Amino acid sequence: MASRLVLVLGDLFIPDRAIDIPAKFKRLLTPGKIGQILCLGNLTSPSVFAFLRQVSPDLQLVKGDFDIPVVSNAPSQQQGQGGNTAEASFPIPTALSKVVTHGSLRIGFTHGDSIVPPGDPDALLIAARQMDVDVLCWGGTCKFEAYEMEGKFFVNPGSATGAVSWNDETLGPDEGEEEGNTPSFVLMDVQGDVLILYVYQLKKDGSGNETVGVEKVSFRKNAGGA
Repeated sequence: MASRLVLVLGDLFIPDRAIDIPAKFKRLLTPGKIGQILCLGNLTSPSVFAFLRQVSPDLQLVKGDFDIPVVSNAPSQQQGQGGNTAEASFPIPTALSKVVTHGSLRIGFTHGDSIVPPGDPDALLIAARQMDVDVLCWGGTCKFEAYEMEGKFFVNPGSATGAVSWNDETLGPDEGEEEGNTPSFVLMDVQGDVLILYVYQLKKDGSGNETVGVEKVSFRKNAGGA
C-alpha cells in the first residue's frame, strides 16, 4: 500500500439526517492520499459510496443499524446511457465487524449497535479482546471519542455529517445550541507499532463561520508493557 493513511468515518445518514458530507471535508479527501477507508456503517447514499471509492478503491464496510438498499429511480436509463452504475446502487454490507492489519497493529472496526450497553467501555474492551485487536473503532453515537484502556486504543470517529444519533437522550438542541453534532472524521497514520490519530472536526464560531480543526492523538502498542 502506497499510503499508510487510513480514513475512518461513519454514521453519514444521507439523505435522511444530512444533505451531504461538508464541502470543507470533501476538499481534504482527495484521491491518492488515502490508502484505505474503514466505514463504520450507515452509508446510505450511492453518490457518497461512489465518492469514497474515488478517494480510495480499498473501501471496507461493516453493517450499520440503518443500512438500506438505495437504488436510482431510473437505473435502466442510466445503464442504457452508459452511466456509472456505482452511483445507481451499492452493496449493503452484511459483516458486523472486520479486522485489518497495518504495521504491527490489528485494527478492528464495527458499527457498535451490537455492543451492549452501547458505547460502554467495559463492553468495548470485551469486544476488542474477542476480536484480538490492538485498536477498536466503533460508531453509533455520532460523537467523536478516543481513549486508551488496558493497553488497547478505542476510537469513535463521530459522524462525518454531524448527524444526530437516535440513541441521544435529548434529540433537540438546548437553547443557544446548534442542532446536530459536530461533523468529524479521523485519519490514522500507522508506523510500525505507533498509531498517530488525526481528528478533523468542523466547528463554527459565534458568527457562523466554519473552520476545520485538527487535533493529534498518539498510541503505541505495549507502551506500558513489561
